Amino acid sequence: MLQLSDRVPKDNFYRGLRESLDLNSIYKDTRELYGSTGNPSIDPVVFRPAARFRLMLTGYLENITSDRKLVEHCSMRMDILYLFGIRY
Repeated sequence: MLQLSDRVPKDNFYRGLRESLDLNSIYKDTRELYGSTGNPSIDPVVFRPAARFRLMLTGYLENITSDRKLVEHCSMRMDILYLFGIRY
């Protein structure tokens, strides 16, 4: 089984960012933005506020302004997938 943590070097920037970045407060800060009427909101487990923040941060750090290019770029980088907590 592939473990991204085994494939991302210890001195990698995104590994260090994941280990030092605590985004737990985002859930509490954005709770009121999710509606309780109308169509149900996207499941936070699937599309968590912290994941959106990591995606926007990666776009800023990598200087990518297109959402489609950002998603494509992130899907090809093991260190960024590790930052997002993707497990294989």
